[in-house]
Amino acid sequence: MLAACAARDSNSRGRNYPEPPPKIRSEYQRDRDRIIHTGAFRRLMYKTQVFVYDEGDLYRTRLTHTLEVAQIARSVAVALGLNEALTEAIALAHDLGHTPFGHAGQEALNDAMRKFGGFEHNFQSLRVVELLEEKYAEFPGLNLTFETREGILKHCSQANARRLGELGRRFIEHRQPGLEAQLANLADEIAYNNHDVDDGLRAGLIRVEELMRIDLFGSPYIEVCRRYPGLATRRLIHETVRRMIDALVTDLIQQSRANIQAAAPSSIEDVRSLPKPLIAFSPSVGSNSRVLAQFLRKQLYLHPRVQTATQEATRVVQALFKAYMNNPALLPRNQAVFASDLNHADTDMERARRVADYIAGMTDRYALREYQRVSGQAPHEAKYSGTA
Repeated sequence: MLAACAARDSNSRGRNYPEPPPKIRSEYQRDRDRIIHTGAFRRLMYKTQVFVYDEGDLYRTRLTHTLEVAQIARSVAVALGLNEALTEAIALAHDLGHTPFGHAGQEALNDAMRKFGGFEHNFQSLRVVELLEEKYAEFPGLNLTFETREGILKHCSQANARRLGELGRRFIEHRQPGLEAQLANLADEIAYNNHDVDDGLRAGLIRVEELMRIDLFGSPYIEVCRRYPGLATRRLIHETVRRMIDALVTDLIQQSRANIQAAAPSSIEDVRSLPKPLIAFSPSVGSNSRVLAQFLRKQLYLHPRVQTATQEATRVVQALFKAYMNNPALLPRNQAVFASDLNHADTDMERARRVADYIAGMTDRYALREYQRVSGQAPHEAKYSGTA
């Protein structure tokens, strides 16, 4: 029942280390299952989305965000005849390399790593599945299929792309990933924009009156008020956000289906050779989605209360990086890099990357405990942190 341009086990580029085919699952189902059983996936429960994990049980974490992305992506994949298992695997793995404290932590770690090649959370997600998860006797990492790893790598610098060989070639040659990877990317956008509206309103950092100027919110909100007068506030917001997501998903399916029919790719390789993605919103809905994203950046992610905690998160991450670099003995034995010549450039690069791996794998609360351990100072436990 798959579309001609969907990914299939039979046309997969395979795994880095050959394995016998699975007996009762597809190759992409095997990828999905391996991702779910990782420590990195479990730690997403205590990593910031917008609000820190202990602010309240109802705010989203990296884990709940990831599950919401997977749900949206799977629904669209079925509608378009794409490979549901591959789409789900990519969605579940897309944030495995994210730092504690959301984008604030990522930016702080990137600044600390600037002279050592920088830090990209998509590239880090790839490192997690290819190297850092140590579970199997016969190979490092999870040994995922090419197509899953291709989808995880949404963005990549030219320098990193050149080091990745075939996997990084599309960034150098400006080629497209498969449709399942394109879909997971936009499902991520739908999930974080709309659910951040819900969390932002719940926290009181944005107001309905401000959002009414955004067509993507205003139109369904007015319709819900008209059809259900007197509806309780939380139900009113949930119904509005539900309709926002439905409008975006419906448009994404319709526009993508039209794009696929017009381009008529007969295989995933045809998709890769096209000049632009086929999975896309219509121009008007895409514009409305960008307006919402701009609003959230200005009114929520740059809100003074969020920025106060962002500064604290930056201080914690950079202090941890400096402490571990100056004294690798502070790292656990399986993370520490003990080299005889610490002034050698290669040694510094290796140690910095190991330190970045360790910090990126931390949960918010563990990073705060480690900061107190290595600095002897209690961090200011702000209640808002990072950006989505």
